[in-house]
Amino acid sequence: MAASQAVRYDRDGDLAILTLANPPLNLYGGATSQGLFDGIERAEAEGARAVLYRAEGKYFSAGVDVSSFGTPASPVGGGARRTGLVSQRFETSRLPVIAAVHALCLTAAFEAALGCDLIIAAESAKFGLIEATIGLTPLAGGTQRIAQRAGIARATEIVLSGERYDAATMERWGVINHVFPDDGFERRALEFAQKVASGPTLAFGVTKQVIRTFVEGGLESADANLASLTAPLRQSEDHKQAIKTFFEQGPGKATFHGR
Repeated sequence: MAASQAVRYDRDGDLAILTLANPPLNLYGGATSQGLFDGIERAEAEGARAVLYRAEGKYFSAGVDVSSFGTPASPVGGGARRTGLVSQRFETSRLPVIAAVHALCLTAAFEAALGCDLIIAAESAKFGLIEATIGLTPLAGGTQRIAQRAGIARATEIVLSGERYDAATMERWGVINHVFPDDGFERRALEFAQKVASGPTLAFGVTKQVIRTFVEGGLESADANLASLTAPLRQSEDHKQAIKTFFEQGPGKATFHGR
């Protein structure tokens, strides 16, 4: 399947939307990874201000297409490495990336979501890293990203159990950010992402850099680099206009343009 068929790219104003578009299972293979990678590149090139990662159909994704592992005689892991690159590309993008998950979200599709800045889910959504059922452990970074979000104990439990966990549990453990009702979830997810896209895009990009610096080097590194990372924001049009609006109209009235 061509990448353009596996993942559909749309725009809704400043928001770029990457949709898994191979229902009903949206099985995750190399074309999916390539489609998502190409999508984030295109969103940046076109000047989008946020990205929404979503899926159409009954399931978000029933997981990796096992046939992508090849025959027993062929090496395993090429497809997983591509998925891992998607997670990393989401993380290093200057744009905020939001995953909106409904129904079932397993293995590689879940690992890609863990590379997003924010994960929201419908109340009936279920998440799982079930690679143990085929004698593997997650190959695309899911283990360490859950450990980063929720701690080593939870990551170990999720991977070793091979169970599917409901959205409320994932929210309580800190793996995802918000749970919304099933009714109207698609609309709520779009509104949530559009609100992020209307924010100070440059500042959000720097926020991601600060968090990345903390993850890679700890608190001391983040503190040491904070001034240099944030200094360019002082010259941004968004900051200057927001300060002007603050004094003229009060707080919370500014309109941002991502410049």
